Amino acid sequence: MVRRPPPIEGAELMQYLRSLVYVIQVYLAMAVLGISFTPWAILSKRGALVACKLYARYALWSARWMIGLKSEVRGTVPTGEVMIAAKHQSFFDILVIFKALPHPKFIMKRELLWTPFIGLYAKRLGCIPVDRGKRGGAIARMVKDVAAEFDEPGQLVIYPQGTRVAPGDYKPYKVGPAVLYEGTGYPCVPVATNVGLFWPRTGILRKPGTGVVEFLDTIGPGTERAEFMARLEEAIETRSDDLMREAQGG
Repeated sequence: MVRRPPPIEGAELMQYLRSLVYVIQVYLAMAVLGISFTPWAILSKRGALVACKLYARYALWSARWMIGLKSEVRGTVPTGEVMIAAKHQSFFDILVIFKALPHPKFIMKRELLWTPFIGLYAKRLGCIPVDRGKRGGAIARMVKDVAAEFDEPGQLVIYPQGTRVAPGDYKPYKVGPAVLYEGTGYPCVPVATNVGLFWPRTGILRKPGTGVVEFLDTIGPGTERAEFMARLEEAIETRSDDLMREAQGG
């Protein structure tokens, strides 16, 4: 016997419709801005940065009034050369982090280079593509690419779990952040979030509330690998759990 999902009723249906309209228009805005800024982005990296900052601001602003989803940044936002190791729950935390940092450069899946607009702008911003699943070779190439790219100051953003993780789920932390931490000599700023409660990793429905991204205490250079990974995971997971409990009134 096939079970049918429960019907969407009342307020939830209205929120779903608002979410659908929001999703459509925010991707249309990506296309419009992507096309409009392409000549400047090709000629200047600054053009790419301005376009992406404008898009992040617009996406967050429109989320606030269209679906009731606000964003909040806590902690001290780093401005120098650092590595950001961030909890990743949905596209919303990317938007919040990108808007907050002066010059973010993301470690990203290589497949995204072929995504319309995202690929071009990621290249111009200095994002570092990696081949998932190739492990040792991918990590070695990532370190080399980071060294080659960072001729300009910026904040290197990496997701320690390697993918979006829904609230309540767990995926092990990967070794990539430790390798970059050792190879670059940058301090590391862990980042916690609760945004997955409101903007899930899949689906259309977005919920009203306040999605928080919090920059935590810096882990200075020189920490031994095992200790670094333990401190990183404990800081991110503990604070992310706190933020989710706070959002749920716990």
